[in-house]
Amino acid sequence: MEHHQVAIYLAALAAGALTGWAAPAAGPGLEHAIGPVLGALLFVTFLQVPAAELARSLRDGRFLSAALVVNFVVVPLVVAAMFPLLPDDQAVRLGVLLVLLSPCVDYVIVFSGLAGGSHRRLLAATPLLLVAQMALLPVFLYLFMGSGLADVVAAGPFLEAFLVLIVVPLALAWGLQAWAARRPAGRTVTETATTAMVPLMAATLLVVVASQIPRLDDSFGDVAAVVPFYVVFLAVMAFAGRGVARLLRLDAPAGRAIVFTGATRNSLVVLPLALALPDDLAVAAVVVVTQTLVEVIGMVVYVRVVPGLVPDPVARGDG
Repeated sequence: MEHHQVAIYLAALAAGALTGWAAPAAGPGLEHAIGPVLGALLFVTFLQVPAAELARSLRDGRFLSAALVVNFVVVPLVVAAMFPLLPDDQAVRLGVLLVLLSPCVDYVIVFSGLAGGSHRRLLAATPLLLVAQMALLPVFLYLFMGSGLADVVAAGPFLEAFLVLIVVPLALAWGLQAWAARRPAGRTVTETATTAMVPLMAATLLVVVASQIPRLDDSFGDVAAVVPFYVVFLAVMAFAGRGVARLLRLDAPAGRAIVFTGATRNSLVVLPLALALPDDLAVAAVVVVTQTLVEVIGMVVYVRVVPGLVPDPVARGDG
C-alpha cells in the first residue's frame, strides 16, 4: 500500500465525494466518526516519532528555525496578501484562515518522503509545530478578523480538540514506545500499528469528504471561489519554502522538507474546530475540506516538481 498510497488517497477522496452526493443523509453520522478516525491516524503518526529523537530534533537549530519561519512568518504574510481578495463572507474567510494558518502534521511526512525530503526531521518536528500552531492560531485569527471574532468562536472547542486529537494520541504513542522498548509484545503491537498508516489516512479522507459534501447546499459558489486562492498559495509557497531553505543553507533533503511543510496545511486537525462553530458559520468546515481536495492533487504535482526545484548537487554530479 505504501507504494500506491497517492493513488489510494485520490481514490478515497473520490469515494468520499460520491458517497456524499449519493447518500447525503449519512453526513451527520459520518461527521461523528471524524474525531475517532483522525485521533487514530494521529496516534499512528506520533508513534513514528521516538521521544528520544524528539529531544535530538530540538537541537537541530537550522531546520527547526526554517520550519518555524516558513510556517509562522512567511505563511501569515502570504495569507495577509490574499486576505483582502477573499469572498466577503465571514464564514468563508474564517475557514480559509483556519486551514492556511495551520501547518500539516500528517500526510506532509508521506509526500515529503516521496520527493526525497528529510521526512524523519519533519516527523520529529511535528509536536513542536502542533504546539506552536495551537498557541499562535488564536492570535492570528484576532489579527485578521478583529475582536468581534470572540463573539462567534469559543475557546472550549479549540482546547478540547487540542487535548483529544493531540495530547492524548501523543501520550498513548509514547507510552506504547516505552512498552516496546522493554517487551517483545510491545514491539509487535507497535509494528502492527504503524502498518495502519495508509488505511487510516484513506479512511479519514473518505469520511471527511463524505460528511461535508452535503453541507455545500447553496454555498457552492462561495466555496468554489476559494479554490484559486488555494492553488495560488501552493504555487507561492513552493518558491517561498525554497527561499527560506537557501537562506538557512539547508541541504537538499532538509530543503525539500521545508518546502512541503510550508505548503501543506493542517486541514484534518482544524476541521473539528470548524465543525464546532455556530450554524451560521457552518460553511467554514466545507471551505476547510475544499483545501484538502486541492492540496492532495497539488501534492501529486509537488512530488514531481520539488526535486527539480530543490536539486541535490551530489545527485547531479556537481557536488
